[in-house]
Amino acid sequence: MNFDNLKYISGNCDRGLSAKGVGRQDHQLNTYDWLADVPGNVESTDLVEVQFKNTRKGYYHNINGLDLHKGDLVAVESNPGHDIGVVTLTGQLVNLQVKKANLKSMDDIKRIYRIARDQDISTWNDAKAREHGTMIQSRQIAKDLGLKMKIGDVEYQGDGNKAIFYYIADERVDFRQLIKVLADVFHVRIEMKQIGARQEAGRIGGTGPCGRELCCATWMKSFSSVSTNAARFQDISLNPQKLAGMCAKLKCCLNYEVDTYMEAGRKMPPRDAVLQTQDNDYHFFKQDILAGIVTYSTDKRLAANLQTITVERAKAVMDMNRRGEKPIDLDDNKEATSERRRPVHTDLVESEDITRFDKSKKKKKKKAARPKRKDNGGEKNEHQENKKE
Repeated sequence: MNFDNLKYISGNCDRGLSAKGVGRQDHQLNTYDWLADVPGNVESTDLVEVQFKNTRKGYYHNINGLDLHKGDLVAVESNPGHDIGVVTLTGQLVNLQVKKANLKSMDDIKRIYRIARDQDISTWNDAKAREHGTMIQSRQIAKDLGLKMKIGDVEYQGDGNKAIFYYIADERVDFRQLIKVLADVFHVRIEMKQIGARQEAGRIGGTGPCGRELCCATWMKSFSSVSTNAARFQDISLNPQKLAGMCAKLKCCLNYEVDTYMEAGRKMPPRDAVLQTQDNDYHFFKQDILAGIVTYSTDKRLAANLQTITVERAKAVMDMNRRGEKPIDLDDNKEATSERRRPVHTDLVESEDITRFDKSKKKKKKKAARPKRKDNGGEKNEHQENKKE
């Protein structure tokens, strides 16, 4: 084994929050860099992914050729001033992330100034300490102005010269007066960003009913619409309390397997089909799409005489009904068993003589009981006893 490569494989563990791309950091939307150990990966592009508070990410040019690693704090270009963020990805995977982000123009990508200094980090920490108090105070200001909106979070820029206010509103809000009041109170540049309930849950974070951290707070960046049809395709009970997530909206995970269920559902027999046998008519009761089994009942509304069969068997019975044939039973295994156990009907008049009833029954003579024979051992014991007497 070449021990010279151990240092390269293990990564530089003295810098950042993780060793190269291996491991997990304490930021949301973390991207696992599976190309981190590939030689020349970092030099393939000068683009770097930088993450800020919660789910806000940006992409920047490393024009100065800085030796950046995952977890480094860097000062990046902003408008106005500069911002402080954490390097979350370098190398070729950044190109894929930029394509996924659907940036309108590559000219909008700014540059990285430097690795953050002690003074930059101190100013950044002071700005972060003011965020919670600013959010509470701004909520009261919006309430006094009679605006129907909720300020969910506040994020200060790294240099403390700008603040982003994230708000939620069901209707359009005229917050021009609010911006003037906030600028006079906090003496910073104000930027308002509207977010939805799902984005707010992603920024706050939490644990879902599955026991794992929320998807919107870990890896999900773009949100697609979720409808109740996704639950219907998967035969999930339409219970609002179970279908709703932490954001009080339909769970995003309802869309994860809906395509698989839709594809498997095309192979299932129609629900309105009635399967006819020689004894009863069977109606659809329930089905397991992924297992490929269907349960039928003899009653349309109640569970009576339930029979669970495979999809292939149900389609075979439907074909038989179209041809005017009716099987003995829905389950082909039961039908085969009944065929094997079916009694053979014979005509007793033809096979037997009709005068058999006239024959008198002969009484069986009882055999006389024979005396039991003693074995040699018994005779020997009796002879010994007589001799003793």
